[in-house]
Amino acid sequence: MKNLHIITDINASEILDSRGNPTIKVKVTAGTFSGEFAVPSGASTGSHEALEKRDGDKNRFHGLGVKNAIASVNKDIKKSLIGTDVLSQEEIDSTLLKLDGTPNKEKLGANAILGVSIACAKAAAAASGKQNYEYLAEILKTQQRAPYLYLNLINAGKHASSYLAFQEYMIVPLTDNVETALQMADQVRSELRKEIVERYSPFSANYGDEGGFVIEAKKVAEPLEILSGIITKLKLQNKVMLAVDVAASSFYENGKYFVDGEKLNADELLALYLDMIEKFPIISIEDPFHEEDFKYFAKLLSSQSKAKVIGDDLTVTNPQRLLRAIEEKSISGIIIKPNQIGTLSETLEVMRLAEFNQISCIVSHRSGETSDDFIADLAYAFGAFGLKAGAPNRGERVAKYNRLWEISSK
Repeated sequence: MKNLHIITDINASEILDSRGNPTIKVKVTAGTFSGEFAVPSGASTGSHEALEKRDGDKNRFHGLGVKNAIASVNKDIKKSLIGTDVLSQEEIDSTLLKLDGTPNKEKLGANAILGVSIACAKAAAAASGKQNYEYLAEILKTQQRAPYLYLNLINAGKHASSYLAFQEYMIVPLTDNVETALQMADQVRSELRKEIVERYSPFSANYGDEGGFVIEAKKVAEPLEILSGIITKLKLQNKVMLAVDVAASSFYENGKYFVDGEKLNADELLALYLDMIEKFPIISIEDPFHEEDFKYFAKLLSSQSKAKVIGDDLTVTNPQRLLRAIEEKSISGIIIKPNQIGTLSETLEVMRLAEFNQISCIVSHRSGETSDDFIADLAYAFGAFGLKAGAPNRGERVAKYNRLWEISSK
């Protein structure tokens, strides 16, 4: 029976992501079973993320092609993994890491490595006769549950052409019932569209990279005012909260943060956050300071008790970065993006480390997404605090919410 689980073929191909840029899709075959994974790509990326390998040929997709990464899969990786038991995830990932041999996956590319790693896990689930989340839960030995949904309704920063420095304004329904959460999101989003048109113009309800509205607001607090007003109007107080992904590294330069037309130092930005937390029902603030500023992350966390402080660019799903954040008491939550680190095993290691240290995990998509829904299975299998998958109105985002809805309804 074991031979039925042996990897017999690996094949990668080039497809487009949600921004129209090339990315990798990998198919792994083990006998009569197979698994596919399409790799996402970020726009707002931390400098410590594993390297996403691009061709650099300016005459083809503006240098963003992934033919070289695909060659890595179809030649070196395939040769190394053919004949391996697809159920041996740690052995597979260890082989991938040894084959690359660099700290940040620069030889093969994290996009190539991750594509193979997760495609293997999907093939293993199929070979085991299990759903992806069931197979992951067996590896993790965790309590399965639906996470809170982090729904991005207003896009800005690097995800849109906007005056706003802060990157994402999200709502978080406080329920693990996915259908109820999506119904609340629909109510808020419908009311938000009306509010945007009335407040700005009929041409203002446009969309950003993650399906959220791009509004003409010029002050970072304005979206929070609008969303909190809608929550009150719909009588959803204490049922729906707000979350912000600041992505502060994107507007940081020479020790200053450019916000609302002013250059703020870290103390002034800290004061702005504390004021927002007092005024609005904020459940979490992500990347509030520059990606190397563990000290001020810790200051925000220790200065208030209402909002979680979340690391993304700070921690980049990396165990060493997470350990430092734990030691310096910088965060109470962490964004989990498998393509930041490169393999499924490394991703699970970070999630376990976070859980052990009472750091909430929020499994996240990227701004350049695919229709793959694996992160929904991952969030459910781990019993993660949150799933961050964008607005509930674009196919590549909705795929994740629909999958979670399907899983949690079983």
